[in-house]
Amino acid sequence: MIISFIRAFILYAVIVVGMRLMGKRQLGQLQPFELVVALMIADLASVPMQDIGKPLLSGILPILALLLAELTLSFLNLKSERIRSFICGSPCFLIEHGKINFNEMKKQRMNLNDLLEQLRTNNIPNPADVEYAILETGGQLNIIPKAEKRPATPEDLNIAVPKNGIPITLILDGHINHKNLKTANRDMAWLNQQLKDRNLRAGDVFLASLDAGNRLDIQPRERGEGQ
Repeated sequence: MIISFIRAFILYAVIVVGMRLMGKRQLGQLQPFELVVALMIADLASVPMQDIGKPLLSGILPILALLLAELTLSFLNLKSERIRSFICGSPCFLIEHGKINFNEMKKQRMNLNDLLEQLRTNNIPNPADVEYAILETGGQLNIIPKAEKRPATPEDLNIAVPKNGIPITLILDGHINHKNLKTANRDMAWLNQQLKDRNLRAGDVFLASLDAGNRLDIQPRERGEGQ
């Protein structure tokens, strides 16, 4: 039983490292060859975990070979547009200037109900309101409404708005992030004073973040939480 546990742990570690090497992608964003590699890795890893009579390398070596093939193919995709187009395909227009391209829908084996559902998901009930609907290589449908149907923006109304920055997390789950504190051009004396003004300690804080307007937002822990 201990041997099975160790083998499973090793294979799990190999799979985690391998998936990290493949890059950060959501399942719906995987290209077909990436999805195939992920499924094959899972299948190869299950064999030596179920049968301890097989050498562990019989599962690890094919996984490494698949990862090498995937990384090589990804590198070629970055370097060659022809290879990228052949393996991943090219985006296609399902709607142009409000008109549905039925020939392209047939090529992509996509029916009208699927298209209308995607439009409704994007709060566009009428295809005539769409300037372009683009089916990306990962299967995602990107929709560009016609200019008169797009929501007004501050730029359209000539309204000046302050720039939004990403809030910097200074305390997370009671732990001070000294690197972010330095990035925000703040020191421990300033942070301690802010906490003192609120009768808090760092350990009492669930989340403290500093936004682009230098406003410090502190979310204290609930009583009994994390204790």
